[in-house]
Amino acid sequence: MANAIPKTTKGKGRNYLSTKEGAGMTAAGRKAYNAATGSNLKAPQPKGGPRKDSFCARMSGMPGPMKDEKGKPTRKAAALARWKC
Repeated sequence: MANAIPKTTKGKGRNYLSTKEGAGMTAAGRKAYNAATGSNLKAPQPKGGPRKDSFCARMSGMPGPMKDEKGKPTRKAAALARWKC
């Protein structure tokens, strides 16, 4: 499935956080995605619980580097940090 919402990280109508902010979807982005697809995405659960355990297990095993060629954290690394994995 193609991306249901624009992948914007800047400006008033952005749907995603920048890497510096923790790389995830904004509340408005989750709301727009849920409306477009009928999904039920929820905010991160960094304090703990089954959703955190599941996210950390899935995302930690994803291929790809934790730092880019300039030494900055990738979106993967930022998301894992935001969830406190």
